[in-house]
Amino acid sequence: MEEPRFLDVRDVATFGRIPPCADPRFDHRTCDYWEDADRGSKAARPSWLSAAPAAPPTRPRPALADNPFAPAPKPVVEDPFAALAGDDHGDDGPLGTFAENPFAPTSTRERPLRVGVPRKLALLDRGRGVFGSYAKVLLVDDEAVAYAQFGPLSAYPRAIRLRELYAQLPDSPLPAVITCISTTTEARRRGHARRLVEHVCDDLAERGFAAVEAYPDLTREEDETSAGRPIFWHACGFATAVDDERFPVMRRELA
Repeated sequence: MEEPRFLDVRDVATFGRIPPCADPRFDHRTCDYWEDADRGSKAARPSWLSAAPAAPPTRPRPALADNPFAPAPKPVVEDPFAALAGDDHGDDGPLGTFAENPFAPTSTRERPLRVGVPRKLALLDRGRGVFGSYAKVLLVDDEAVAYAQFGPLSAYPRAIRLRELYAQLPDSPLPAVITCISTTTEARRRGHARRLVEHVCDDLAERGFAAVEAYPDLTREEDETSAGRPIFWHACGFATAVDDERFPVMRRELA
């Protein structure tokens, strides 16, 4: 058997590897349940799998100089820290622009995907350049067998709202959250979901998080939920931080 491989969902190709939900009424690829606390849904919405439409063209803004009522432009102020050419110290010329400074940062933050991709992929990619990927797929023999969605608490308004119900949870440092963990029907009971959660926890620890939480929903059947059951999280090293008969909170401290 081929070694398991963990795939970050970062583009259209990796997004296409997300496996189907066990219950066909739901779809990981169109779910915005955790991202939209008021109208979010886990339902299968095939129209969401097509690329998001391009943004409407914007009208060019009139030039300020064309406005007769606009104030006169302010004079350009030279860099006060730049050395002047031919000064008393015998310098050959100015120090140069910021772009020429060899000590200035040269990297630029990656822009998240927004246009020309499925809507869910745009949601998963919005942490690009700051947090990193928000989802992973576990492949075995190049077959997708498990899926996990996670990220900083701030990325998931429904998780924030649920967490605010429990004053006993620590306010600082805020945890990362795993909002979704699932295994395909054919690959169940083989430890794939546990393996994926362990990998996600290691990844989150490397990103600087001190803890991670999950929020099972015990009011629905297992295939209708996205965050498993407490017994599963216990097997993954999580403790019950809030013992609630409907919405318990599972928490694991990260090394």
